[in-house]
Formats: sequence, C-alpha cells, structure tokens
Amino acid sequence: MEYQQLKFFEKNNRIPGGCGVAGIVNVKGNLFSGENIITSICTMNERGNGLGAGYAGYGIYPEFKDNWCFHIMYDDIRAKEIVEDFLEDGFDIVNEEPIPVHRVKTLQYIPLLYRYFIDIKRDKNSQELYDQQEYILSTIMKINKNFDGAYVFSSGKNMGIFKGVGEPEEIGDFYRISDYKGYIWTAHNRFPTNTVGWWGGAHPFGILDWSVVHNGEISSYGINRRYLENAGYYCTLFTDTEVITYLFDLLYRRHQLDFNIIGNILSSPFWEMIDREEKEKMEFLKALRIIYAPALLNGPFAIIVANSDTVIGLNDRIKLRPLVSAERGDFVYLASEESAIRCVCKLPENVWMPEAGEPVVVQIKRV
Repeated sequence: MEYQQLKFFEKNNRIPGGCGVAGIVNVKGNLFSGENIITSICTMNERGNGLGAGYAGYGIYPEFKDNWCFHIMYDDIRAKEIVEDFLEDGFDIVNEEPIPVHRVKTLQYIPLLYRYFIDIKRDKNSQELYDQQEYILSTIMKINKNFDGAYVFSSGKNMGIFKGVGEPEEIGDFYRISDYKGYIWTAHNRFPTNTVGWWGGAHPFGILDWSVVHNGEISSYGINRRYLENAGYYCTLFTDTEVITYLFDLLYRRHQLDFNIIGNILSSPFWEMIDREEKEKMEFLKALRIIYAPALLNGPFAIIVANSDTVIGLNDRIKLRPLVSAERGDFVYLASEESAIRCVCKLPENVWMPEAGEPVVVQIKRV
C-alpha cells in the first residue's frame, strides 16, 4: 500500500483500545536520558493498540537553544519544497536536516520528517518575545491550514515532539529517544476514541513550547474549536486533543491567568458545587463559568501539559480517567498508573492521586 493510500486508511480506521500518559520532571532542570520515559510508557502497553505513540522532551537541543525549532512532516517532496520556500521568506534557517531516525522494520509508510532551527528575520518582527510568539503561532496556523500535505507538529525552543503510528517502543526506537537528554519528558500511548489514528494525529500535540498528552475524550470539541478559531487558532489535525493545547496557550500566555484559575476554567466545578462555596469564591467561580463557558472541557480526561518552565497534571471534574503523581528527590512523576512510576522509581517518597479538577503544578527551579 502506498503512503498516500495508507494515510487515508489510517484516518478512517477506528480500533478501540486504551490510553496511557506519563511524565517525568527534574525540578532543578538537570538533564537525564529519555530511556526512563520509554520504560514508563511501555509499562502501560495494554492501554494502546499501536495506532499512535509519542514523546516530548525539553532541553534536548542545547546547541540551538535560542532558535525556534520546527518539526514538520510531509506527505511528499512537493509539499516540502513549497513549505521551505514559505519559511525562507520569513525566517533565517540556521540548520535544516531530516529528523534522525533508526529504521524499525515494523513501521512502514512513514512520512518525510524534517526539523528546522530558525530565527525570525529582523524586518518581520519587533524582536519582543510576545511578538515573536505571535509570529510563530500565525506561521504554524498558515502552514497547517493552507499547505496540503505539510504539518508542523513541534515548534518551541530547546524542545521537541516526536510521534507517529506505532507502539511506544517502536516510536521510541524509531526516533532514538534514548539518545536525547532533557529535564522534562512526557509520553503517550494512544488509541482513537472518536478520532482516527494517523501520524499527525498521534500525541503529544504542541504549539510554541507547549505539549499535551491526553487520555480521554473531549465531547465539547465543537464549541471549544469555534471559540479558538475566533482567537486565530485552527484545528487541522483531526483529533479532539488539539483544542487542549491551544486553550492553554490562549489562557496562560495571552490572558495571563495562573494555572489554578485555568484549572477552574477547563475543569470547572458543577454549578451545585459552586453554590456551596463562600460568597467571594462562589462569585469568582461563577464569573469564570460565564466568561469562559466555551473553554470548558466536557468529557472524561487526564492530561499532562508542559512548557519550558512548568508541568501540569489535570483531571476532569469528576475524575473519570486515572492520574497518579509521585515524588522522589528532585524528580516528580505523573502517569495513568502507579506501576508506570514504580518501574522507574522503585521507592517514591510520596505518592498521591490528584483530586478531580485539582491541577498538579510542577515548576522548574533552575539553580
């Protein structure tokens, strides 16, 4: 079967299974190999079915830490040529190369996978960080929305997302995840709930330096997507999880809300629970529900969200999907199952299950 045929087959093929998420964080920003995150996610292989897996690592590109890094998948060489012409108009390309991979016999029909370390041309931008982020965001939206056969699936600085259709060990081996060192690692073992499996639709999803892995189903996808489109975010990757990524960027970077407030927006308490709160808190939560009603995530979910400075774990408001946290020394662990933590941390000092709608926020404190 040719890749083009397989791409459409994957996008229309649904095989139920399970989902697993995992995350490992060094709170001091010290680098460690990606080997442990592979071990952690592969402990939960029964939660997937081979239709998707992926990893996100932070701190993995120290030699290019000041450059934006785009990971792009292409259906064919023509799409690559068109996108590269577009990139050259707005960016200085510092380095361009195929993403290094290791041949895995069980993975077939693989898209073209390239990475670009880039700087915004001075005449395109004021050089302020906020403007740079907006320029990068608009560039990604243009490519993913308007260029057939091209998908930017990672776009931050000193971080990268690696994903595809396969089992976690296959994808980890293929992308040589053990060769990288990072201070944050997240991983996913995916199956499509209401969305189909294909390379661009595997987790993690990302925008700028955000990455999201998700176990569950977002039944509010339609209203979330329309809300985001009004803010210039377009969902093009055929899966509900994409809205979570963009909502975090919108609420944290643009609206400058803290993660506890974001938790109360995305995983808001039920009205009857809000009515039981003291007056000041009750009025505040009601205001959030009214103002940010289209951002509420309905449906079961457990998510691990990361950016360059923070990792957040969050459940839906009645905890319909599992999420476990643990700590030992300078490390914090998050996973769908405790076994996925204990396989890489035999004796955690503290293990807990976050409450429904209560974010676990882990800040990087570099020394």
